[in-house]
Amino acid sequence: MSKKHIFWLAELGQEHYEIVGKKCANLGEMAKIGLPIPPGFAVTVEAYTDFFIQTNALQEIQEYLSQLTEEFKNIQQFNQASKDIRQIVESKEMPDAMKELFLSYYDHLCLQCHCSDVAVSTRSAGPSSHPGQYETYLNVKGKKDLLEKIKKVWASSFNPRSLAFRKRKGLPLENDPIGVAVLKMVNARVAGIIFTADPNTGDTTRMIIEANWGLGESVVGGESMPDVWVLNKESLEIVDKKLGTKSRFVICKELGVAEEECPADLSSTYCLNDEEVREVGKLGILLEKHFGVPQDVEWAIDRDLEFPKNILLLQTRPEVIAKKKAPVDQVLDLILRKWT
Repeated sequence: MSKKHIFWLAELGQEHYEIVGKKCANLGEMAKIGLPIPPGFAVTVEAYTDFFIQTNALQEIQEYLSQLTEEFKNIQQFNQASKDIRQIVESKEMPDAMKELFLSYYDHLCLQCHCSDVAVSTRSAGPSSHPGQYETYLNVKGKKDLLEKIKKVWASSFNPRSLAFRKRKGLPLENDPIGVAVLKMVNARVAGIIFTADPNTGDTTRMIIEANWGLGESVVGGESMPDVWVLNKESLEIVDKKLGTKSRFVICKELGVAEEECPADLSSTYCLNDEEVREVGKLGILLEKHFGVPQDVEWAIDRDLEFPKNILLLQTRPEVIAKKKAPVDQVLDLILRKWT
């Protein structure tokens, strides 16, 4: 595949990890095998690099870092450097050719979705997996907002966590090229995660589903106690379930999203019925079989579509099993569980 700045997700597969990042490549792979994903496109890693060179942002960042008189020693220094560097990135105008290309794909997506300013999400997609390290922007609408949010995703490669990670690993601080997934927003009634093996024990005969009303950020981010189902992988029988408190949920506003208090009638009822639970389980099994290892899958149920076509896959990646984590990570997980 020749180098370029953008691809439709349907053009991609696992072999394109280095070109568009793992998230985009895996979305393309899911589309290739006929699994349901939202329509969208991928901004390449090369586009990130070219933006930083063409706008002179890379040189300005290198000069900024060279003028620092002290070695990074504390979080305050990382925070200040992050703020300053992100300002450099976000102040730059998108090069004209790049802007026109991105907007032509957005126009085509709008036509495809029969909407003049279709709402999208802009999600980071690194060539290697660093869950939660970069940033996602949801319910992005219109051309100006889209271009700004692509830049903000790129700029998030300089957030304090990312800078600290690169410093600890001895990697260059001045850049960390990432792709961007631009996906049509799902009008989510419910969203969540499926682990195709028990993430706490590694039991491959059980799958765990966690879900909440609204968008999946309340589940992924751990802000609200979700509903939980345990499935037998072979039979798809629901062997256990637990009603979560679901005190908060994330919903779309006119622009962007907000976390709000969940109404009592929703927090006191399960957000999925048994048929939906089993259908999510079927998709999880298909993904595990295709990728060959247990998967950690994000999904959402679109209120505008009919079952079962309303269950859309947003991301899949190899699952991290707790017992396989480094000892220090296991201790941190234990502390967090006790704290919460």
